[in-house]
Amino acid sequence: MTEIIFDKNEDWETRILCSDESCIGTIGPNGKCRECGKPYEGELPAEYGASSEHAVMVEEQKPVSSTTDTDSDEWSKRVLCSDESCIGTIGEDGKCKECGKPL
Repeated sequence: MTEIIFDKNEDWETRILCSDESCIGTIGPNGKCRECGKPYEGELPAEYGASSEHAVMVEEQKPVSSTTDTDSDEWSKRVLCSDESCIGTIGEDGKCKECGKPL
């Protein structure tokens, strides 16, 4: 089991969740979701996105993904779970890796 360590500097009361209800991301200082990249669909507070050392540091820490042709082929061949509220994909056994539902 992996221990989850929360950033003590992050203000959980003022974070803004992604507009896409199936996404788990939060809106970054640039007005886009840190997880899926979609722009926020509502109005952001005037002070939101003001440059802070912490916000910049978090954005800089995000790893740059290096994909190869093989990775993108596998990504395009994945089969999503039939339950639209689930984030899982179907495994080799024909069941969702997250919730266990069969295809």
